[in-house]
Amino acid sequence: MKRFIYSILSGLLFAFSWPTYGFPFLLFLAFVPLLLLEHEIVVKKEKRSYGKVFGYSYISFFIWNYGATQWLHYSQNPDGSLSWMAFLFPVFINSLLMSLVFILFHFVKKRAGTWYGIFFFPIIWVCFEKFHLSWEMSWPWLNLGNAFAEYPQIIQWYEVTGTFGGTLWIIIINLIIFYHIRAFQVTREKIYIWKPVYYSILVIGVPVALSLVMYRTYQEKSEQSLEVVLAQPDLDPYTEKYTQSGETVLSGILSSVDSTITNKTKFIVAPETAFPGRGFVYVNNFQNDPYIDSIRRWMKMKHSQISFVSGVSLAEAYSGQETPTARYTGDRNVWVDLYNSAIQLDLPGTIQHYNKSKLVVGVEHFPYSSILKPLIGDYMLNFGGTMESLGTQNHPTVFTNKKNKAKIAPVICYESIYGEYVGEYVKSGANVLFIMTNDSWWSDSQGHKQLLAYARLRAIETRRDIARSANSGISAFINQKGDIIEQLPYGYRGALKGEINLNSELTFYSKYGDVIARISLIAAGIIIAYVLSKIIIVWLKPRKTKTSQINFKNKK
Repeated sequence: MKRFIYSILSGLLFAFSWPTYGFPFLLFLAFVPLLLLEHEIVVKKEKRSYGKVFGYSYISFFIWNYGATQWLHYSQNPDGSLSWMAFLFPVFINSLLMSLVFILFHFVKKRAGTWYGIFFFPIIWVCFEKFHLSWEMSWPWLNLGNAFAEYPQIIQWYEVTGTFGGTLWIIIINLIIFYHIRAFQVTREKIYIWKPVYYSILVIGVPVALSLVMYRTYQEKSEQSLEVVLAQPDLDPYTEKYTQSGETVLSGILSSVDSTITNKTKFIVAPETAFPGRGFVYVNNFQNDPYIDSIRRWMKMKHSQISFVSGVSLAEAYSGQETPTARYTGDRNVWVDLYNSAIQLDLPGTIQHYNKSKLVVGVEHFPYSSILKPLIGDYMLNFGGTMESLGTQNHPTVFTNKKNKAKIAPVICYESIYGEYVGEYVKSGANVLFIMTNDSWWSDSQGHKQLLAYARLRAIETRRDIARSANSGISAFINQKGDIIEQLPYGYRGALKGEINLNSELTFYSKYGDVIARISLIAAGIIIAYVLSKIIIVWLKPRKTKTSQINFKNKK
């Protein structure tokens, strides 16, 4: 019963630490009950230790995943019912993966000793988080460093470390507390009661103090200041956005920003897949597309000084199957790739576009299709009018124009979780981030609030202003310190005007990305190789049999 309580306690500490309802400092204690539980199993040399550690850790991580991402169940099936698959699959699978990481820590600690285990644990957890940013079933939502997203004042040093610095910070403090609790349990010396308090205050306080100094002394970089208007059309994605005609959807967006635009306005930003609603705009037919032509006429008549940046559903036709994601359309007798894209329109007629590269698993992308399709069928969630894997591009595109100095990173929705990927835009010259998103699928729940909070991390890592247009909200302007300057509430239809500052300076993180993760991968490989070599040496070492022992005694 004590172990179950420890397991549940860890899970609750994780769950109640998560944005936007939780208190992230609980994470500094969240691993401790689980670590104590695991250590007791090791010390007692219990049989079936791997099964026990797996079971207890799974309970903890399931509670964490359930509590932090329960909003996923608000997604709907085509018949209007709630999609429990969209909720249960990531919760069960992510809890499983976390438990397997904890089992690997247990394996190293059991085979190589406590000190090796303590050193290995933060390293392997960082490797797991990096893995979750990279594989086809990527789900980095619960990477530990994300938890401080609503407290930008205390994580200004993310401009150097990225979120992996936060992950290490959390786990190191947990290990300090765990070590001293164990020391007290063994020695009963009171010094081990106040020591962890002292060290924890030091290890927490120094980074926080440093960050507060950075926050108060940081001066916004501004090569040029530009006025931007964000569109928030607030179209219900289940009943309006993909059922109305493209002309109606686009007309609503343009009319919603019309009265907010001034002579100083340089950019209009519309949300993810803002138009055409039903259907697609063909890349092969940009110059003759009726929707693009409608935007151009509107710009010529009223707002020739602006650039129009928007999410758009694009399609590209081929004569043959040129990509793995292209599908054959019999009515046109062509192969077609579908994209979730961003587009920039300028007068007299320049068009630039970018195809989203970090796709949502199960919605825009069927992971490991050659393996999973035979097992579970062609199951995809119906988010956004298509139920097939979308096309991508291999590198980010930066939008430029001749009217001002803006070099725009067109970040689309889910991509704003990926720190190093957003940094690639910046290394390519982007001096401002435009985020276009439609996170209305989960109603007014924690989902869209958490995604907004994560955007604040990207502002700190890159020191770039962010203009964020969301279909139903929350549209916002975020400064280079991660502060939300202005925002429109969820469910409000209208427009938001604000100023953005352009900054071309590169932070350490923008230049070098996830250095901590790369070092951790090397270190984890060395430790695992060492442990495996020990096992092999023991296995190869000749063992004395009972017969040989008897002969030895007789000889003696």
